[in-house]
Amino acid sequence: MIGRLRGQVIEKHPPVVLVDVAGVGYEVEVPLSTFHDLPGAGEAVTLHTHLAIKEDAHSLYGFASQRERTVFRTLIRISGVGPKLALTLLSGMRVEELLGCIEAQDTSALTRVPGVGKKTAERLLVELRDRIDGLGLLPSAAAGTGVAPAGETPAATDAVSEAVAALIALGYKPPEASQMVRKLDASERSSEELIRMALQGAAR
Repeated sequence: MIGRLRGQVIEKHPPVVLVDVAGVGYEVEVPLSTFHDLPGAGEAVTLHTHLAIKEDAHSLYGFASQRERTVFRTLIRISGVGPKLALTLLSGMRVEELLGCIEAQDTSALTRVPGVGKKTAERLLVELRDRIDGLGLLPSAAAGTGVAPAGETPAATDAVSEAVAALIALGYKPPEASQMVRKLDASERSSEELIRMALQGAAR
């Protein structure tokens, strides 16, 4: 799995950016939210990536933050939502707007995204609410935790999201993993530290 790329921007043609990493050019598809924040050609860039493997293609998707990648990975786990639709959703609104839409169960906002009808929007919002809530990413879940929508740095938010996702991968249920991390002081801590502290707390 290719989890991150750090290299030099060679070309940009929405939604694809070509990144040179030690002489190898990687074609990476990115949502427009990430694309608009990319540096110019010849400048350094770091992207958090997700590699999708099919019989006929290997596709690499890139994101400006781990939080955005976490939401993307959550989207593609929903039946009927592939990488293309997930990218469209993250291109139609920034991740903070999408999370707010999920919490408010705002169907009308979601249907303004190209390719998303009312029935699809209603199903997505219902399924996403439980999944995203389990990761502790919703604005209401952020209150009093290490996930702060405005007052804390994006790095703290990314570390919490990554820690919760790692605990889920280790076998903890999403609500349990979220609660384990919420108990911790996430300020200025890496995801590795949060994971270790959460596991130590669970072992007591």
